[in-house]
Amino acid sequence: MVTVLLIEATPGPNMAYLAALTLGEGRRAGYRAVAGVAFGLGLVGLAAAVGLAEVLTRSPLAWTLLRWAGIGYLLWLAWEGWHGIGGTAPGDARPARARHFVRGLTTNLLNPKAALFYVVMLPEFVSPATPALPQTLMLTALSVAVASFIHLTIVTLAGRAHQFLTGPSRARATRRGLAVALVIVAMWFAASTNRPLSPTAPPPPARVS
Repeated sequence: MVTVLLIEATPGPNMAYLAALTLGEGRRAGYRAVAGVAFGLGLVGLAAAVGLAEVLTRSPLAWTLLRWAGIGYLLWLAWEGWHGIGGTAPGDARPARARHFVRGLTTNLLNPKAALFYVVMLPEFVSPATPALPQTLMLTALSVAVASFIHLTIVTLAGRAHQFLTGPSRARATRRGLAVALVIVAMWFAASTNRPLSPTAPPPPARVS
């Protein structure tokens, strides 16, 4: 749990998107996106438990495709925010709720570093003395809980600033400032994911699978 806490406290796509969304659209939108991120983390953990995530980290092509999809998605969100597209409109509450959840889910699924964590780090805490699958699922649940705590904290803090940054005179400047921040995060994400695991690297411990 301490390991997950330290990793999740490091800025990344999920954190940047949740902060930007909450500052722009409010705390409820952020909470719905947190649910999407948590669901995505659970899916990645489940994929790792059955060995699918390892395929991603060992395939340069798959890693590169997912990496650029994530970068492109962040840039698209930045473009959308800059032009004021995608905000919550009156009478559009139900589609907005679904959109926030789906975008949180998508932002997480397009982050190959999440899969890397579950393939490389999580197995270090799995005991070879007992079946790996139940342990992996339990550790995944714990990691999702810790990550969600961090994300909920970010959304709550950003929600406090929302009312001061979205007044009539500040809304456009805030929205465009957040769009620029997402572009910076996309550039950082591109740099930090530029070197995937080598396909010839030594395999993780046998207990992973």
